[in-house]
Amino acid sequence: MSRHQAGRYGTDAPWVPVVWLGVAVIMLAGAIIDFVADQPWWAILCVVILIIFLAGGLLYLHASHRGKFVVWESLLDQIPADEVKTAVDLGCGRGAVLIATARHFPSAQVTGVDLWRSIDQSGNDPARTRANAEANGVADHIELITADLQDLPLPEASADLVVSSLAIHNIPTAQGRAKAVRGAWHILRPGGRLIIVDLPKIREYAPVLRELGAQLDDPAGLGWRMWWSGPWMPTQVLHATKPSSS
Repeated sequence: MSRHQAGRYGTDAPWVPVVWLGVAVIMLAGAIIDFVADQPWWAILCVVILIIFLAGGLLYLHASHRGKFVVWESLLDQIPADEVKTAVDLGCGRGAVLIATARHFPSAQVTGVDLWRSIDQSGNDPARTRANAEANGVADHIELITADLQDLPLPEASADLVVSSLAIHNIPTAQGRAKAVRGAWHILRPGGRLIIVDLPKIREYAPVLRELGAQLDDPAGLGWRMWWSGPWMPTQVLHATKPSSS
């Protein structure tokens, strides 16, 4: 199977790179003006700021359009294909991780859950997700559900694998994020795996899962491929396993 994933997946939180690259453009204009006005030190300062914001914007776009695909391919490669017959992607958006999961586990039924908010991902719409699934030949074993992650309409212990990528942090309160994590655990079968990839709020999720009896390590960094503008905004992964006796 080709590693390339067909389709169009938009940009995560599209306003963020607009701000970073917009500041870079402003600093470019400022550098030119200061240079013409014979103010070299101000021009140098503008160039330094320009480089920082340009690099940050480009890193963000790389993470959104390439980095997360590479990272998730690696994460899913670690799971034996015969372990997964049902999977759920919480906050699936336009289907980047949903479709990667369906491609990795071609005999599995994969469900995507989202509220389809464009502020979280540009052009976020179930029709676009279905189109991406069709482009990758996995539409026949994908189901899409519109629902809040805090109130999942899925049966208890119904999934061998639950994944979530950059979604739970969008819930505005710690109580809401904890409820979403508990919901993910609720639908996971004994012996199943939960993989959450998220921004620094991911540190809140481990204590919740430990209270529920999860087997897990602390969140681990995913490296530069998922830096959302720089090392000050890294992405981490949390792996949890539900005990078979649960």
